[in-house]
Amino acid sequence: MNSRTVRRVGLSIAVGTVLASVAACTSTGSSGGSGKDDKTVGKGTTRVSPIAALRSAEQSTDQADSAKVESSTVLGSLMSMDAKGNLGWSDGISGTLTMNYTGGSMADAMRAAGSTSMEARYLPDAYYAKMGEKFAAQAGGKHWIKYAYDDLAKLGGSSGAYLKDQMQNSTPNQSVKLLLASGDVKKVGTESVRGQQTTHYSGTVNVADLATKNSNLTASQLAGLKKQLTSAGVSTERVDIWINAKDLLVKKVEKGEMSSGEYSQTAYYSDYGVKVDATVPPASDTEDFMTLLKKQGVPGSADTATGSGTSS
Repeated sequence: MNSRTVRRVGLSIAVGTVLASVAACTSTGSSGGSGKDDKTVGKGTTRVSPIAALRSAEQSTDQADSAKVESSTVLGSLMSMDAKGNLGWSDGISGTLTMNYTGGSMADAMRAAGSTSMEARYLPDAYYAKMGEKFAAQAGGKHWIKYAYDDLAKLGGSSGAYLKDQMQNSTPNQSVKLLLASGDVKKVGTESVRGQQTTHYSGTVNVADLATKNSNLTASQLAGLKKQLTSAGVSTERVDIWINAKDLLVKKVEKGEMSSGEYSQTAYYSDYGVKVDATVPPASDTEDFMTLLKKQGVPGSADTATGSGTSS
């Protein structure tokens, strides 16, 4: 495995693990539709104000602190990925997810590294990705890669700063907040989702406004993010959520268009209040991503640390 491959795989993992958690807890994508596990009970739009119900759901979901999460993400030709695990959000995102890359260039990069499946652990200041034996044998013998959120912000420029902010501040009820803030929300009807009776709400949100309302970015970071979103062809996205009788989020679907293709993500939530376990891997078996780049002698790794050189 040459240095270019190490870098490409490492960056692919960085993007994938961030997308898995941020998508599960807020906004990024979906596999579309209401899903094969869902049975429509009520169809058509019901002209009933959903604001009070959504506010109750936003509060109940936020106070639950943790849940089991299953998600499927598609990001154009870049990747298709399934994730499953327990996540908590009482103090930023924490927990463990098992991710399977099922398609796209990320799956190809992971396959080159010896496995299309990996474990990710999320902690307050960083997340850790566990790689396969093939990668470890050719990248210093260590199985875990550490991605510090501060480094993530540097790697991605304004979008990296946004992802860092979301990783440290997001909760699943952000999707509910998005609909409340969008000014374009409707109650669709009642549906059964994995055996639970739920109420389905839908709306369209402006992605740039999403960042403004749901982040702590500076004005310059927001301006940079908006420019990047515009360049990528991202403008609006459709958000659908399903709320159960306990006012808890059961399912979320988000989808939109990019210049490179459709992005979408579906997430299911269950077992609210579940125990979340996320421990730091042994230091002896962990390599910092930025250190890994330097050890591999990657050309331009200093530039990578300042937010450029991320395309290879």
